[in-house]
Amino acid sequence: MKKRLLYSSFLLLTLTATALTLTPNVSAGENLAPIFNGKDLTGWKAPEDNIWWLVEDGVLQVRGGPEQQGSILWTEKEYEDFVVELEFKFGEGVIDSGVHVRGDDQIQIGISGSLKRDMTGSPYIPGKGYPVEAEGVKELLKMEDWNHMRIEAKGMEYVCWLNGKKVMSYTSDTGKSKGPIGIQLHAKRDMSIDFRNIKVAER
Repeated sequence: MKKRLLYSSFLLLTLTATALTLTPNVSAGENLAPIFNGKDLTGWKAPEDNIWWLVEDGVLQVRGGPEQQGSILWTEKEYEDFVVELEFKFGEGVIDSGVHVRGDDQIQIGISGSLKRDMTGSPYIPGKGYPVEAEGVKELLKMEDWNHMRIEAKGMEYVCWLNGKKVMSYTSDTGKSKGPIGIQLHAKRDMSIDFRNIKVAER
């Protein structure tokens, strides 16, 4: 009987730990609202000479070239504590993109230009590079299909989930407490990446 109770307790703890890893910490009443309408760039600060950001069939299409400057598409609104969820799909070329969190701090999507390898889900911090590396991404990342990413920014702590699994947690000492959310396209990259279903909930 004792062995059975011990086994049941162990199984419950294992399942709970797994659930905490796989399931984002969704607070009661969290209400994710779209910040990309799938029709145009309303709510975003599109550059005047926009050649990077296109909208078609509900998808934000990002296109770069080997001779082109980079670009960051910023939200008009600024956020403090928030959750952002989005889907992304790799296109052609060597993908180097990411999501900016209130400023220069960024969660990488694709290949790091400095490290020359995929760092999806890892934080890039100016002056520090990649202080931690997201875990288990190779097994989770879909190269030819849509991926789901969730980023939580609470204070200076950033947590990232990829396709339902927690892959990274990092506390920044240089981040900003308030600022816009940005989608980044690295300069001089002959590449394409698509985004859709971009949603935010403020905490």
